[in-house]
Amino acid sequence: MVRALTVTRALGLMLVVFSAAYVMPLIAAVIYSDYSVLLDFLLAMVWTMAIGLLMWLPTRSYKGELSIRHGYLLVVAMWVAMPAVATLPLLLTIEGLSFTDAYFETMSGLTTTGATVLVGLDYLPPAINIWRHELQWLGGMGIIVLAVAILPLLGVGGRQLFKAETPGPMKDTALTPRITETARKLWLVYLAITIACILSLKAVGMSWLDAVCHAFSAMSTGGFSTHDASIGYFNSPSIELVLMVFMLLAAMNFATHFLAWRTKSFRLYLRDTEAVSLVVLILASCLGIAMFLWWRNVYPSFWTALRYASFNLVSMATDCGYASADFGKWPIFAPMWMLLLSCIAASSGSTGGGIKMVRTQILFKQAGREFLKLLHPAAINPMKIGGTVVPNNIVFAVLGFIFLYFMTVVTLTFALLISGLDFISAFSAIIASINNAGPGLGVVGPANNYGLLTDFQTWVCTIAMLVGRLEIFTVLILFTPQFWRR
Repeated sequence: MVRALTVTRALGLMLVVFSAAYVMPLIAAVIYSDYSVLLDFLLAMVWTMAIGLLMWLPTRSYKGELSIRHGYLLVVAMWVAMPAVATLPLLLTIEGLSFTDAYFETMSGLTTTGATVLVGLDYLPPAINIWRHELQWLGGMGIIVLAVAILPLLGVGGRQLFKAETPGPMKDTALTPRITETARKLWLVYLAITIACILSLKAVGMSWLDAVCHAFSAMSTGGFSTHDASIGYFNSPSIELVLMVFMLLAAMNFATHFLAWRTKSFRLYLRDTEAVSLVVLILASCLGIAMFLWWRNVYPSFWTALRYASFNLVSMATDCGYASADFGKWPIFAPMWMLLLSCIAASSGSTGGGIKMVRTQILFKQAGREFLKLLHPAAINPMKIGGTVVPNNIVFAVLGFIFLYFMTVVTLTFALLISGLDFISAFSAIIASINNAGPGLGVVGPANNYGLLTDFQTWVCTIAMLVGRLEIFTVLILFTPQFWRR
């Protein structure tokens, strides 16, 4: 009971802190003299703070270290509650928007999925676009990690929260001895690269509003845009090149970025087997898909094919979800390959989603171990990734994760199929949602959006986004009998 009240106290305090996120859209409303939207955001801020205070004040005396199970409960509760309160400005500002669609939009933002149900993005108030993109930026590194970095006053188990929230199979690796310091360093690196992205996008022709919004969504690999046509609106190779560079950086482990900055050495990237595999796989895929599109006469020249193939493939492989062309109309091999890459390409410790590259490497090496065991049953063959021995408990955890990943994809795909959605649309919507990649194929392809789905289908995709962002175990463990036993 005491620990449950401690969870309530921590969640309430997080909501109070989350209310500060409304400051940025408030500033945007003042800059653009949009005073009706300013009032909506002020009202949303007050309501969010009031909800948080109502949870925190009665439980403020309950302080204590959370157990691992309560850490997981707090993480899931936060990721369910934050999108709910974040819907307030959307519901107040956008006429006719249902709670289902608003919740989908904010969940898509905070989970950095980038799928949208909104049309007319070009005409939305700037404050609303800032809000949508700020949600992605906050969700990119994880609000829990931010809370652990700047709110030790929470009085809860920081390491349990950090492990429950951060992606990847090897969560015990710390950059610094203190978990709070680790989270803070990661956020500083995240902020620094975001600022570099904003300045770079401004330098190649974006307005300040577009530069800030697209830097937020690129670094979070979120993929929201201020335009219905996404990056195709700009029709600028230089903008596409800048975004490709920063999407690749966002799909790499931020621990590697931090260590490279601290040691002033780029050699660390060459030692990061995930980063090397990510770059090699994506470069080879860009060339291969460009050749394929040129061969199939989709584009008149190889260089045109290379431009569109590279940007859209990098965007999908890093789970960002921008589009500069309707790749849903390409021969089916190309978009299906891109969806496959969205499952495996991103590094652990990045803002990307999916299975992650390190798990793919572990599965590949485990398959090799099994072949060797068949030929030489007595052989001792420890698995190594980047020269480091991977313990068998991590291998088993990866195998369990992969099983749950595919079973979740199958279950949710069947849920969409039973609702009447066609197979390509259903399967690609779930893959894109659970990988936090954004656009799928068919009715949820890059030329359309998720606004065409029914309420039931929208909620199924919302669940997929949440499960994918928290890497399946964190959510599904709440539905096991063992979790609730003393």
